[in-house]
Amino acid sequence: MRTPFVPDREIAERPGGYSGPNLSPVGLELVPRELTQGVWALMANLPPKDNNGVVWGRDAALVIDAGITPEVSARIQTAAAALGDRPLRYLVNTTYHGDHTFGNAAFPEDVVIVSSTANKANMSDLAYEKRVRSGNMYGDAALLDEVTRWRTPDLTFDSYAEIDLGGRVVQLHHFGPGNGPGDTIVYVPDARTAWTGNFLCHAGTAHMLLQGAPEPYVDSLRRMREALPELETIVPGHGPMGNGPAAVDTLIGYLERLRDEVWSSVRAGHSLEETLAACTDPWAGHLDPGLSAALAGYPVPQDLARQGMLTLCRNLHRLNVLATYRIYSASGGPGPAPVAAADQGGAS
Repeated sequence: MRTPFVPDREIAERPGGYSGPNLSPVGLELVPRELTQGVWALMANLPPKDNNGVVWGRDAALVIDAGITPEVSARIQTAAAALGDRPLRYLVNTTYHGDHTFGNAAFPEDVVIVSSTANKANMSDLAYEKRVRSGNMYGDAALLDEVTRWRTPDLTFDSYAEIDLGGRVVQLHHFGPGNGPGDTIVYVPDARTAWTGNFLCHAGTAHMLLQGAPEPYVDSLRRMREALPELETIVPGHGPMGNGPAAVDTLIGYLERLRDEVWSSVRAGHSLEETLAACTDPWAGHLDPGLSAALAGYPVPQDLARQGMLTLCRNLHRLNVLATYRIYSASGGPGPAPVAAADQGGAS
């Protein structure tokens, strides 16, 4: 049985005229939103800059994602300390991407960093990751000079782990490849909330295929839907919070259409340019109404917010077509998803 081709690093190629998400920390503020007692989303004031999270129990606190620079990491830690007096013991990386992990080294050495085994495996080439991420800095790439060490996770898990904070257990899931090979979901059962990193965003938002194909991603989403039946709210790595089940269903539909349209084009012998022109643009002049409404919560002019997100979604869609075209051209088309690793009862 043929296994789908998965690049060993993020695709560096971009479509002509591509403009990606602005991840520069300039102007970033983290706005705390309490979801239930002791569970906080730290929402970036300017989407699509990075969101974070803080969860505390009786004995300890946990932070979700570390920020793109040491300075941002310091702000995350200050925000966490202001929300409660529990000692910070854990940091979870939802992905290996630098905007989520470059701040790792600025956390105290006694803070245990946890992520999936696949994420750690991809944290091996700091120079390449800085070079890729500098394309999202919009003139502020010099800020990445502060990043001189890529601290990797201390504990890893294959598909499932739990962290007991004292009276509150936080679940960590890796459902399989998605945006990248190691996407890690942080789920707080009593809040029915998941921090989903780059794996899942608000319904109607374009996601990014950077290191894999649509069909393994779809299988990973189905595993998430099955494993978290009580999920209500997602806090994505970028953009507004959303309804979890709606986001899963919407993304599955998008990825299945992407798979079918790109494979049809590749099978017909079309060039990349012909494929980019032929594949349906779900954001042809408008945003999903739910996503448009969610942007109303941000302190920026709404016309600018909607237009900026519309432009970004259309650019990310073109990137997804390109990435899928390259994978299908190299591997001969869609294939079965890799078999998920056996469940692990804890981190290792």
